[in-house]
Amino acid sequence: MAAAEAAATPDRDAMRLTVIGLGEAGRLYAQGAVAAGYVVTGYDPFAPDEPAGVARAATLADAVASADIVLTLTAASLSEQIAAEAAPELRADATYVDCTTASPEVLARVAEVIEAAGPAFADVAILGPVPIRGAATDAIVSGSGRRVATETLRSFGATVEDGGDVAGDASARKLLRSILMKGLGAIITEALAAGRAAGSEQWIRGQIARQLAGDGHAVVERLERGTRLHAVRRAHEMAAVAEYLESLGVAHDMATATQHTHERLAAEQE
Repeated sequence: MAAAEAAATPDRDAMRLTVIGLGEAGRLYAQGAVAAGYVVTGYDPFAPDEPAGVARAATLADAVASADIVLTLTAASLSEQIAAEAAPELRADATYVDCTTASPEVLARVAEVIEAAGPAFADVAILGPVPIRGAATDAIVSGSGRRVATETLRSFGATVEDGGDVAGDASARKLLRSILMKGLGAIITEALAAGRAAGSEQWIRGQIARQLAGDGHAVVERLERGTRLHAVRRAHEMAAVAEYLESLGVAHDMATATQHTHERLAAEQE
């Protein structure tokens, strides 16, 4: 390795990384950091224990005071509170990384609090279920501290997309993706429940799998174009779907919402 490359590569044996929040995701990221060679501290007043190789801090101040990198993996509702409490205790050369699913507006405010105290800030949007790939789950990173955050996540084995230097932009992209991923999951769940009630679960499973296969870009184009072009007819069809599901005793939140979406699109074209 060239000298310049060696200098640019962090000595993780000497780098101190703190994970705030030792729930399911926090534990997996702490384990990933231990495996990658960091000196790892964890803080969570409610977790019953900590992963092997992780030192448990008694207070938030103790957890972050000597950290080079701080990863927060808590509920999004706690992002601002934790940042406000941690900011005065952080080293000026530290990087504070928020991995919650807080809104872009909240993360922008967190960045202001952290950066006013001196450290760099990065927000991380985790793109996938962490229990499957652990700390190697793909991510998007944005903010002033994205270089360090990206190097850290890549050392865990993650593929990382650069979301730019504006804090909150990574979260914004994840929320856009969530419209699809969470909505798709809800629609599939409702369709399978209806299939079971109608005695056709395996048939509807096959239909779902067939629609999700093939040329993804072509499917997106076809679905968007068809939805707008046939909004009136499809609104009536989805009303019939909702009525049918009602007769089966199956909740039809997604079917009714889809009906209303088509009705709105039809009205916009009048």
